[in-house]
Amino acid sequence: MGLGLAIFVLVLLGLLPHTGWYRTETVLSGSMKPAFAPGDLIVVRPERLGDVRVGQMISYHIPVGDHHVQTHRVIAVVRRSGKTLVRTKGDANNAADPWLAELHGTTAWRVQGVVPKAGWGIVWLRSPHVRTLAVFGLPLLLALFGLWRIWRAPGAGGSNEAHDAARSLG
Repeated sequence: MGLGLAIFVLVLLGLLPHTGWYRTETVLSGSMKPAFAPGDLIVVRPERLGDVRVGQMISYHIPVGDHHVQTHRVIAVVRRSGKTLVRTKGDANNAADPWLAELHGTTAWRVQGVVPKAGWGIVWLRSPHVRTLAVFGLPLLLALFGLWRIWRAPGAGGSNEAHDAARSLG
């Protein structure tokens, strides 16, 4: 039962999103409360740019800074010269986002569903303490384990070459 569930989750979250039918994203900020909160997993599906409307929640690359993906509600749509531009706002934010974002390609990613708390593992793995442990702590532990295996005394629970050679001759 557990193996079947693990395979189902792997296919659902790991393989099927590569088909382009949908994607999953982990929510990292509280800008869209109460629609979804940090640690929730959202499911987004492609929507034709011509079908993007005010009131929908979409995921897009912000046009400033690091161009990270953000999911906010569309509060205005401007179509001109074959381009689709949107103004967005987080439901929990007091003001609209300070940019007009151009949507590229032929589709936008529209929020279709929310799985509460399903992304907490990702949020936890992104925390500074876990990141530091992964970058420094785990390699240090592996190095210490390797040194322990090299330096331990020859009869302390491991194989003894002289003993093994005598046993193979006798």
